[in-house]
Amino acid sequence: MAFRFRLAAAVAILLTTFSPYVIGQPAGRMKTAAQPRTPSGPASGPVTLTPAVVEAGSPELIRVDAPTATSVEGEWFGHKLQFFRAHNSRAWYALAGVDVEAAAVPTTLRITAHLREDRARDLSTQVAIHAAHYRTGSLSVAPRFVEPGPEEMKQIDLASKAKEKVFATTADRPLWSGSFVAPVRAAPTDSFGTRRMFNGKLASIHKGMDFRAAFGTPIMAGNSGVVVLAQPLYYEGNCVMIDHGLGLMSISMHLSRIDVRPGEHVSQGQRLGLSGATGRVTGPHLHWAIRWQGAMLDPAKLLRLDLDKLP
Repeated sequence: MAFRFRLAAAVAILLTTFSPYVIGQPAGRMKTAAQPRTPSGPASGPVTLTPAVVEAGSPELIRVDAPTATSVEGEWFGHKLQFFRAHNSRAWYALAGVDVEAAAVPTTLRITAHLREDRARDLSTQVAIHAAHYRTGSLSVAPRFVEPGPEEMKQIDLASKAKEKVFATTADRPLWSGSFVAPVRAAPTDSFGTRRMFNGKLASIHKGMDFRAAFGTPIMAGNSGVVVLAQPLYYEGNCVMIDHGLGLMSISMHLSRIDVRPGEHVSQGQRLGLSGATGRVTGPHLHWAIRWQGAMLDPAKLLRLDLDKLP
C-alpha cells in the first residue's frame, strides 16, 4: 500500500511537466527549506544583481545606482527591462530572470541611464550564467500518459492558444508589493529543474515547484496582482494565473475549485481556490510556477529574494 502511494505521488509530480511552459503558513512568510531571504550584496559598480551568482532558473533583482537619471531602460535575453524607483530611494530597480534552460555562457545586460539635457550614460555589463545542476528523475508509465490522442490534441491546442493570449500582455508597472510568500500551507518538494525521463526518454524539464497539498487545501496568492486566467486547461487542470506586472506572472495548477475571476485584483494571501488533482496528474498537489517574459524561474529562489522595500 505504501509503495502504491509513493508511485502515484511520483507520477503526479512527473506528469505535471507536460505543460508546454512547464511548467507552511498560508500565504505567510514561509521560506523554503528554512533558508533566509537573499540580501542585496555590496555593489561593485552602478549595476548590482541579486543573487550575485546568476544561475539558470534564477530570478534576479537588478539595481542601478543612477540618482541623477530621469529614467533607466534596459534589455536582457532579448527582453525589455522596465526600471522603477523604490520607496525612499534614488536607485532604480528591475525584476527579471534567467530561464531554467538557459545556456551557461556570458550574456550582455544592456542598460542606459537617461540624464537631463538629452544626455545618456551606457551602463551595460557582461553577466556570466552558471549551470544550476538540477536533478534527473525517471519513471515507467503507460503510453496513454505520454501519447495524447487526436481529441486530446485538440484540447491541448485550445489551451495553448488561451495561454498565448494571456502571455501577450502585462501591466506596465509593478503590481506586486514586497517579498513573495508561499501559496499554500504544505511542504514543498525539491523538484524545480528536474529532468524528467519517461520510459527511457527525456520528456521535459520540471519548470515549477510542487507542494504536497492534500485535496481541498486553500491556495493563496503569493503576492498582489491581477487575475488574467482562471479556467480549466488540459495539462494544468483548473488553473489560475496572476499578472504581477512588468512581465512577471505566477501560475497555480491542478486546483479542485477556482474562487477568483479574470480581471479581479487580488492581494497577497487572498484565496484563489482549493488544491486538487485536475489536469494531467494522478494525485492531489499544487504545482506553482513563476514566469518572466517567457522565462521559467525557480519559485523557491523567488521566495528567498528580499523585496520588502520594493517597489
